[in-house]
Amino acid sequence: MTIHSVARHAIPAAVLLASTAVLLAGCSGDEPDPGSVIGPNPKLPEQSQYLIPPMHVAKVVGWKDGETPKVASGLKIQALASGLKHPRSVYTLPNGDILAVESVAPPEASAKRPKDLIMGFVQSFATGGSGGGNEASNRITLLRDADGDGVAEVHDVFLDHLNSPFGVVLVGNDLYVANTDAIVRYPYVPGETKITDPGIVLTELPGGPIDHHWTKSLTANDDGSLLYVGVGSNSNITENGIQAEKDRAAIWEVDRQTGRHRIYASGLRNPNGLSIEPQTKALWTVVNERDELGPNLVPDYMTSVKDGAFYGWPYSYYGQNVDPRVMPQRPDMVAKAIAPDYALSSHVAPLGMVFSKGTSLPQDYASGAFVGEHGSWNRSAFNGYKVVFVPFNGGKPDGSPKDVVTGFLDDQEQARGRPVGVALDNSGALLVADDVGNTVWRVSAQ
Repeated sequence: MTIHSVARHAIPAAVLLASTAVLLAGCSGDEPDPGSVIGPNPKLPEQSQYLIPPMHVAKVVGWKDGETPKVASGLKIQALASGLKHPRSVYTLPNGDILAVESVAPPEASAKRPKDLIMGFVQSFATGGSGGGNEASNRITLLRDADGDGVAEVHDVFLDHLNSPFGVVLVGNDLYVANTDAIVRYPYVPGETKITDPGIVLTELPGGPIDHHWTKSLTANDDGSLLYVGVGSNSNITENGIQAEKDRAAIWEVDRQTGRHRIYASGLRNPNGLSIEPQTKALWTVVNERDELGPNLVPDYMTSVKDGAFYGWPYSYYGQNVDPRVMPQRPDMVAKAIAPDYALSSHVAPLGMVFSKGTSLPQDYASGAFVGEHGSWNRSAFNGYKVVFVPFNGGKPDGSPKDVVTGFLDDQEQARGRPVGVALDNSGALLVADDVGNTVWRVSAQ
C-alpha cells in the first residue's frame, strides 16, 4: 500500500501525530549512494513505494557568532549581509548594488487530505514553512558595499509589501519582479535605494488557492525582448487533480512589451534558477523532481530548455521512465518526453543557478554553473545542503560537480543554513542567499 493510496482513507489524528513524530526523528537504514545518480547518464534504481516514505528533517539552529560555511581550497567566505528575513534570491544591478529578495510562502487556502496533513507539516518544518508568518519579509532589500570590503554598509528596503517574490531581472530601466501570482514592472533609477512607484502588472501567473510550488524564477533573453518565468506544479504527481495543473509545471515565455505569454516548455515539475548560458545563449534551468519513489528517485537535474519540449512530468521521469502512480496513464505523452541534460543527485532541491561568466574566482570556475542545493527532507541520509559547481565545455556540462560551499549542516546534522539563490557580483565573486541562516554570503578568491 502506498502513501498515495493511504490518502484515500481516513487517518485518525493520533496516528497523524505519531507518524509525524517518527518522520521528524528520521529513518534508520542504509541507502544507496546518491553519487550513482549524477551526470549526463545517471543509473536509475528500481522504484520503491511506501506506506510512509523515508523522511529526515534537519532541525534549524542558525549560525553562531563567528561561524561561516566552509569553502573549497583557494576561496574565502564572509557575510555580505546578515539579519535578513528569509533571503531566497539575489540579483546584481549594473552599478554593483545587490538586491536580496526576502520572502515567505503564501498561505495555502485549500482543504487538506489526510496524507497532505502529514506531508504538508513535514515539508513546512523542513523548508522553513512560511518562515514565521508575520515577520517583516516579502520585500526586496538593497545592499551596497561602497568601500569594496565585501560587507554591505547600506541595507535599505528597496521594495516592500510584495506577494511572495522570488525572481528579479532588470532590462534597461525596467525592473521586473516575479511575485507568486504576477510579474510586476517598476521604473528603476540607478543609484536610488528605494522604489515608491506602485508598479504595473505585466502578466498574471498561476497562484493560489493551492500554490504548491510558489517560487517563480525569472530571467530575460539575450536582447531583453522576452522574459522567461518558471511555474512549478501544484502537487507532487497531480494528487490535487489535473485541473489544478493548468499552465503549471512549465516555463512561460512572456513578451516584455505586451505581457502576452505562451508555454515555452512543459513537463518540468518545479523549474528554478532560470539562466542564459553565455556561450550558446540557450536557456537553462534546474528542476526539483517528484518524491516518494525512493531515496534515489527521482534525481533532480539541470537542463537546457528546448522550445516546445516536454520533459515528462507527471507521466514519466528522466525521459520515458513511467510513473505508475499517475492516473490515467498517458503513453502518448510519455512517448514525447525527452531526457534532461544532467542529473544533480536525488532530492538535493536545486533552487538557484548562475553561470560563471567573467568570474574573478580561480580558473577552475571559469566555465560552468554554480547551483544552490537547498537540501533533502525525504531520504534517511541528507543530500544537498551545499553549493556545487558543474564545469561546462562547449555550452554543455563536462565533468563531475565540485563542492564549493558546504558546512550548512553542523556535526549533529542540524541546519545552520540552507542555500537557495546564487548570483555573481560585479567583481565576479559568488553570492549565496541563505534563507535559514538569514544571510547573503560572499565567496571570493583567497
